[in-house]
Amino acid sequence: MSESIITESLNKLSVQETPNLSTLEPRNPDHNPLKILKTIRATHGRPAYIAGPMVRYSKLPFRELVRNYNTDIVYTPMILAREFVRNDVARLSDFTTNSRDRSVIVQVGANNVEDLMKFVDMIHPYVDGIGLNCGCPIKEQVREGIGAALMSEPDLVASMVKSVKDKYGSSVCIETKIRIHKDIQETVRFVHKVEAAGVDFITVHGRTKTTRSSQPADFDAIKIVKEAVSVPVVANGDCFSLEDAHRIAEYTGVDGIMAVRGILSNPGLFAGHENTPWGAVEIFWDLATSYGLPFRITQHHLSQMLDKVIPRKQLKEMNECNTLIDMVDWFDSNFILRRRGDKNFGTLVEPSHKMNREFEAHI
Repeated sequence: MSESIITESLNKLSVQETPNLSTLEPRNPDHNPLKILKTIRATHGRPAYIAGPMVRYSKLPFRELVRNYNTDIVYTPMILAREFVRNDVARLSDFTTNSRDRSVIVQVGANNVEDLMKFVDMIHPYVDGIGLNCGCPIKEQVREGIGAALMSEPDLVASMVKSVKDKYGSSVCIETKIRIHKDIQETVRFVHKVEAAGVDFITVHGRTKTTRSSQPADFDAIKIVKEAVSVPVVANGDCFSLEDAHRIAEYTGVDGIMAVRGILSNPGLFAGHENTPWGAVEIFWDLATSYGLPFRITQHHLSQMLDKVIPRKQLKEMNECNTLIDMVDWFDSNFILRRRGDKNFGTLVEPSHKMNREFEAHI
């Protein structure tokens, strides 16, 4: 099913409607996140590699990009359940997908059973899993009782998880993404409750809701959570390289490793690239323009990806471009930017500088 058809289908759903499942292909069980987490060590000898949710930035083009570089599971940005089920504009802008968007987990912000269930009813046929956000520390979300505010509401979180599992059972995979408490035993009590409610797996960000990202993640706390539950656990925090992923997994014993800031700046992280490979820049350009990603989001992605790849002066010039056309012209003036169908498109590691090529042509 094409991206446009899926978007149109979602857009037509009212609050009370659910999709006509007879018109949809069933989800491939091989893309179920729970199956991946449970089997990937046996099949690949490593933890699952996961690109976490990013506000505005883990949209469809970026999700497709990172799958070119060994990423097993990718999250959408967080979607507010209440807005999604009531507002067709929100549905159109917040969620798009297509047949290549596998394995995908949609992250949802909700603070009550009713909104969550309406959201799951509408979206579950289009995704491989549902992730309940219990970790976002943004003050506006916390004031609404969403994100990290739920870390103080274990009974509410358990009731939301139980409602989904009571209705859908194993046909819907549900995860909770949490932060830790200052008292790790409070976190242990929290995860015991959501495990008893039927959660399929738990992602643990190794920081409290007030811990700054500049402070190291607490992998001892993640290890304690992993040892406290029988469901798979994913570690989140301070993964900036493939070596980090394996070091964290070995220390904590977790089943999967989630990267967020690390993979935003280097989509090739899980393929072992130290910095963004040039091929990823070319693939991202192709995807961003094909899917119509907004200019400023496209520019931000490229700025993050090229931060350690091109000189500061060039990065500043790129960030000063004010339109997509200006930025395409800037790339074509400074680099060999291959398009799909060109020889070596999406394959090279180092950028091909135009000045170097022109100089080489004259010697």
